[in-house]
Amino acid sequence: MSGETRDVLGHYMEQQLRKHEPWDVIVVGAGPGGSIAARDCARQGLKTLVIDKRQELGTPVRCGEGLGQVWIKIAGLEYDPSWCLQEMRGAAITLHNGEEIVIETENRGYIIERKEFEKRLAEHAIAEGATYIVKTLVNGVIMDEQGCVAGIKCKNMEGEFEVKAKLVIAADGVDSQIARFAGIRTHVPVTEVDTGFQYYMTNMKIKHPNLIHLFIGNDVAPRGYVWIFPKADDKANVGIGITGWHEKTPKWYLDKFINEHPEYFENASIAELNGGCCPVTNPIKKPYAAGLLVVGDAAHMVNAIHGGGIGNAMEAGRIAATVAKEAVEANDFSEGFLKLYNDRFLEIRGNQLNRVVKVRKFFEKLSDADIESLHSFFKGKENDVLTFSEGDKLKTFASLFARNPRLAVIAAKTLLTG
Repeated sequence: MSGETRDVLGHYMEQQLRKHEPWDVIVVGAGPGGSIAARDCARQGLKTLVIDKRQELGTPVRCGEGLGQVWIKIAGLEYDPSWCLQEMRGAAITLHNGEEIVIETENRGYIIERKEFEKRLAEHAIAEGATYIVKTLVNGVIMDEQGCVAGIKCKNMEGEFEVKAKLVIAADGVDSQIARFAGIRTHVPVTEVDTGFQYYMTNMKIKHPNLIHLFIGNDVAPRGYVWIFPKADDKANVGIGITGWHEKTPKWYLDKFINEHPEYFENASIAELNGGCCPVTNPIKKPYAAGLLVVGDAAHMVNAIHGGGIGNAMEAGRIAATVAKEAVEANDFSEGFLKLYNDRFLEIRGNQLNRVVKVRKFFEKLSDADIESLHSFFKGKENDVLTFSEGDKLKTFASLFARNPRLAVIAAKTLLTG
């Protein structure tokens, strides 16, 4: 890059950064939660800046790319064929003994193209008036004399600089630094983190192209599962999520699975690979500080059973944007005021996510034989599996499991505590 080009680029970026300073809101991270928050903030007339460390939004892909239609509606989005690839009508779950359970549901979903999805969300936010700056690392926060977050410290190819704002929304993912900079405890024990590894594969033989495929068993995926998420009739994300403290890696287990299932993979090829980690614990208790709100994976707002977090992040982003508008109007960015965000999230989604953690702990205690016997309780009522996995009616299910002494003890220690 020539010096003249760098000067022009630097001048343009400086103009973008300073045109509304202090900004009403700075969003750090342009994933689904961040861009939905930015869209809603800008739509409400707030001067909104989004900073993302990536050169290209949507990459790298660190999830199976499943998204339920209900989340699309909650986020205020509509079906878009550019990122809604394959409709999913349910799930096919294969147990350790080879038995397959097929669950079809009215709550449909899609396997999406995450790269396109994130770009479209950013375009929506920009159309509402938000400003985006990419390839910029946020490496600190500005604190005012009262201990309130008042902006961010950044670094990019132009150098180091600061940008001031009335409110910062941290949407910077599972490895969030912003919350820690502000003194929020985000540490997760290694036993509460799952690691994932995934291939995008082509030329597959997919048994049910409109169902997600899940394979469970302690020798298949310890405290986790293998997934096949079809993106077309012969293309799919093939991945695994397991605990992060096993001797063997997720890749080892996934490669073993692929080698043992030629009926799916005999002529398939790998076109892409990616990996990452996911907190499978409770949302952080205090996802806010004076001048700061934390959304999505950065606040551990993840379903602890299947690791899905896109929908929760977008929902939290919408709540954060509403509270941001109220805070600007009241000119109050104190912890006491911003607690509204957590109160609303807990009522709408957070308490459910806390119950899902109990379900995860229940399943962790089960042997393969226990899981097979558990299936007998759901025989003919397979849709109840979905209800249970979403953390609903836990007392009802615990009573049902009382017919099996071993399951009854495990349920009492996990589902009915706290």
